[in-house]
Amino acid sequence: MAASMVSSQPEEISAASYVGFDSITRQIEHKLLKRGFQFNVMVVGQTGLGKSTLINTLFASHLIDSKGRVDIDTQPKQTTEIHALSHVIVENGVRLKLNIIDTPGYGDSVNNEGCWDPIVKYIKDQHSAYLRKELTAMRDRFIPDTRIHCCLFFINPTGHTLKPIDIVVLKKLAEVVNVVPVIAKSDSLTLEERAIFKQRVMAELQFNQIRLYPFDADELDEEELTLNERIREMLPFAIVGSERSVIIDGKPVRGRKNRWGVINVEDEKHCEFIYLRNFLTRTHLQDLIETTAQIHYESFRSKQLLALKESSAKNQQASAATASA
Repeated sequence: MAASMVSSQPEEISAASYVGFDSITRQIEHKLLKRGFQFNVMVVGQTGLGKSTLINTLFASHLIDSKGRVDIDTQPKQTTEIHALSHVIVENGVRLKLNIIDTPGYGDSVNNEGCWDPIVKYIKDQHSAYLRKELTAMRDRFIPDTRIHCCLFFINPTGHTLKPIDIVVLKKLAEVVNVVPVIAKSDSLTLEERAIFKQRVMAELQFNQIRLYPFDADELDEEELTLNERIREMLPFAIVGSERSVIIDGKPVRGRKNRWGVINVEDEKHCEFIYLRNFLTRTHLQDLIETTAQIHYESFRSKQLLALKESSAKNQQASAATASA
C-alpha cells in the first residue's frame, strides 16, 4: 500500500506531506567532511624511477623530498627502509589525510632473494594492527586506518618486457593490495616503443595470471563496468612526473624541458599522467578504500580467525587428552 502511494506522488511534494528524510545525504556529507578522509598509498619500484616525484606531481604539493641527483657529482640517495609520511591536504573544504609509504628500491642488491618480503610484511602488519583494534572489547569508535589502499608499482622503461623479479613481486603484492602498474619516465620511449612495451607488459601479466586493480563487482552499473574496462585497456599507465614549471605558449605548466622540446605532464599526447590522476583521485578513490576493506582485509581477517579457531580447538583437545590421562 505504501509503495503504491509513493509511486503515485507527483514530483513536487507539498509542504504538508514532506517528511524530510531526503536530507540524509547532506547529513552524511556534513559528518564525513568534519571527520575527513584517509588515503594510504604505497610506492614500489627500483631505485631512481621517480617514485617521490610522481607522488608530488599527483597531489600538486611537495610531499616527499626527491632522492634524485641535484648535480652530476652527487650520488643519488636511496630509501633503505620502509617509512610512512603523513600530510593533510584540503581542497574545496574536503580534508584528506594522505599517508605515503615509501619503500626501498627492490632488486638493487646482488642477491635479491626475498627482497619483497619486508614490503608484503608491512602491508599484512597494517591488516593485523587493524584486526587487533577491531577485536578489542573497548574498541575505538573510529579505528585509525593504516591499511594500504593503493600500491603504485613502477616499471622500468626498458622497452623490452618485465624482469623475472618484477613478476615475482607483482604476484606477491596482488594477493594483498590493490596494485596499479605505471611505466616510469615514459618520455624515454617513443610513442611506438611505448605502445609495444605496454602490450608486452600486459601479455606477461595475463600469462602469469596477475590480477590488477580495478576489479568488477555485481553491484557496479553498466557505466562503472565500462569505465573499468577502459582503464584496464590503458594499463600500465605511461607517466612522466615533474614538479617544475615550464612555459608553453606563454603559460606555466608542469613539465620537463630537454634539447628536443618540452614534455607537458598534463598533455595526454605526451603521457598518460592525467588519466592516472583522474583514476586515483576523481573516479576510484573511494572504491580503492572500499576494495581494501571488503576484499583484501576480509580475506586476511577470515584466514586469521580460522587459524585462531583451529588453534583453540587443538589446545582444547590437548587439554582434554591431558586431563583424561
